[in-house]
Amino acid sequence: MVKDVPTTIEIDIQKIVSSRLASVDFNHIPFGTVYSDHMFVADYYDGQWQDLRIVPFQNMSVSPASSVLHYGQSVFEGMKAFRNSKTGKINLFRPDQNQKRINESAKRICIPEVPEEIFLEGLKQLIAIDREWVPKSEASALYIRPFIFAHEDFLGVRPAKCYRFMIFTCPVGAYYSEPVKVKIEKHFTRAATGGTGYAKAAGNYAGSLYPAKKAQEEGYHQLIWTDHKNHELIEESGTMNVMFVINNTLRTAPVSDTILDGITRKSVLQVAREWGINVEEKAVSVSELIQAIENGTLKEAFGVGTAATISHIISIGNDGNNYELPPIEKRELSHKLSKELSGLMRGHIPDTRNWIVSL
Repeated sequence: MVKDVPTTIEIDIQKIVSSRLASVDFNHIPFGTVYSDHMFVADYYDGQWQDLRIVPFQNMSVSPASSVLHYGQSVFEGMKAFRNSKTGKINLFRPDQNQKRINESAKRICIPEVPEEIFLEGLKQLIAIDREWVPKSEASALYIRPFIFAHEDFLGVRPAKCYRFMIFTCPVGAYYSEPVKVKIEKHFTRAATGGTGYAKAAGNYAGSLYPAKKAQEEGYHQLIWTDHKNHELIEESGTMNVMFVINNTLRTAPVSDTILDGITRKSVLQVAREWGINVEEKAVSVSELIQAIENGTLKEAFGVGTAATISHIISIGNDGNNYELPPIEKRELSHKLSKELSGLMRGHIPDTRNWIVSL
């Protein structure tokens, strides 16, 4: 539950002279290429976060010696804002969970935590200023990118002493325009025990690009990542948590230090349990998955995450073989979950779980 955070913080606001809003074609919005008018910025130095400000979206100057460029101290979050079709208000989905998670990521990378009031108040004021950038279309949303990075000019290998926290936004359409084809990855590793796999650290994503690129060259959209020890247990799919409906049971790997604690993931599991669905947070092995496909007990497979919410998996590649999954139109649970979450986010159904913050 998100409560109003008492705040005494002051944010300096510098509004843009001329908005770029009129130049945006909201019917054709490539994901992550069109940016809203303003951004929130806070700097960490002398042991505290300070200089809180909302300024026009713009490039910034970074020294070639900035430690983030050399040692990768950077973490981020992904969120969305939705227009309530009934009231016109702007809805944020569980922003307190993003605030908590960015700090969990930050601790792992030796970045100072951002106080709750700075994160939430900065976010709310930024969205309030740029509320007209939130698309009116049901198929679109305003993507929100909070991130923190080391901002000290120093080449010694140690945690930096200065950091910058920023939030900017961009209107987006669908992340995946069609059901995805995935390949089970058995050579490359996304995360290892004791590593940073549970954190949204920039370096995690850099390391995933090459194997994902190779898979795309083979005709797949994304990968299914497996455990680093034996590549036998399924962990995530691309940038999403992955779920399977096998024998009327919703299965997904338990969170660990190799698996991101996805906010969409935990929301899906809570809703499914409320509906009386049998839920197991238990890793699915590759052999078990292939067997379930072959004997017809795999009914649904889908990824869950902020960008796509629910993303249907239509085929799975393994060891040179491609397995076609049940038709999308015959799937029940994933469609029902997608309708529930979308309904909450856009105000079509009552928010009985106190997950929505309206602005």
